Parts: sequence; C-alpha cells; structure tokens
Amino acid sequence: MDLFDKEQKIFDDATACLEEIKLGAAYDFHKHEKIVKEYGKLLKQLRRVTKLSDKTTVNLNINKMDLQDKVYYDVLTGIYNRRFMEERLEHIKSSLGRSHNSMLSVLMMDIDFFKKYNDYYGHDAGDECIKAVAKAIASCVTRADDFVARYGGEEFIAVLPNTDKNGACEVAEKISESIKALNMPHDNSEVASYVTVSTGITTGIVTLKHNGSDFIKRADKALYKSKNLGRNRYTHFEFEGEKI
Repeated sequence: MDLFDKEQKIFDDATACLEEIKLGAAYDFHKHEKIVKEYGKLLKQLRRVTKLSDKTTVNLNINKMDLQDKVYYDVLTGIYNRRFMEERLEHIKSSLGRSHNSMLSVLMMDIDFFKKYNDYYGHDAGDECIKAVAKAIASCVTRADDFVARYGGEEFIAVLPNTDKNGACEVAEKISESIKALNMPHDNSEVASYVTVSTGITTGIVTLKHNGSDFIKRADKALYKSKNLGRNRYTHFEFEGEKI
C-alpha cells in the first residue's frame, strides 16, 4: 500500500468513526487513538519522503550546474574553451559597445613549431606542453574581467576588456617571460632551445557595429605577422573593423 492509499484509509476510518458517533454510538477512545497513531506514522513517512525528494532535487540541480560548467572548459588544460570564449567575448563586446570609448584588447597566441615538438617528443609530451603553456598564460591574466581560453590545438586567446595597447603589450611580455621561465626543451625549434610562443594583439574602441569575431580576425592577422617576422615575439595591430 503506497502513502496515498494509507492516507485515504486513515481518512475513511476517521470519517466512519465520526458517522458512527453521529448515529448515537458511544465514543471509542481506543479506536480514536489507533487512527491518530496511524496518522502520526504516515506523517513521519511523508516527512522522510519529502526530505529525500528535496535532497534528490538539490543533487540534480548541482549535477546540472556542474555539467553546464564543464561545457565551457577545455578538458586537457582546465581553462576556458573556444565555446566559452566566443559567447563571453560577444557579451563583453556588447557591454563595452554601449559605453563611450571603451577599449578592448585581444591576444592570440600560438606555440612555436609545435608540430615538430609533437613529432619529436611524442603526443603525451605534447599534451603536457600545452597544459604547461596554458597554465603559464593564465597566471599572467589576473584581473577579474580578463580571461584566457584554448582556441584550439596549440592556440590560445586572452581577452582583456578596458585595456589599451600598452597594457596589452605588457601582458604579452609577461606571458613570453612566464613561458621562457618554464625552460621546456624544444630541440627542434628554429628560434630557441626552449618552448616559445608567437603572439598577435589587437586593440580598439568597441562599437555595436563590430562583432567579437572581428577582434579575433585582427589578432590572428597580427599573429601571422609575428610568425613571418621570425616567431617568439608579439605584434600589435590597431583594430580596424572596417578593413577586416
């Protein structure tokens, strides 16, 4: 018998007892006591079921939140992934675009000669390299509104709201020094004996007519320039949305 059936039986017994008294039957204390005890047991069972249901609901909500969070993180490095970056960048762009002369800087970074690193040291070592570089980059991006994401493969993005050219270049220099300090050997690199990165930077005033992807494209062009200039360096391009 489930709880609802028990509840209905207690109600029916109490109603029948009341009808008997109305028809002239003597009040039966023991019968009344039995009904009250059964109802008390039912209440305890209902409380246990309710607590269990509430706990299950809370756990489901926590698991749902955990799952939603995981959607935005890169499995290998633990930093944000490209999906988060694109969604968050659009949000930041829209927010800054409603302000007057708000600046946005975007950095795109690429591990130099990573394919050669992977081929020489192996894929496991390549994964460890990516994780170490991601951690080094993240350690240099510390303001609350700034963030770092893995764009894909060995590429990373840093988004720096309300940051001008000087601030963005300072962050790029810190990143280069932080990765240099890792002193990860790269015998097949053509620019250094250790792992390095090339960086492209763009900075500009945000308007509502531009998309976040416009800044990404401009930073990518600056990154391409860094590679053409010999890698292991950063190049800054002013943001020119109309020309992208």
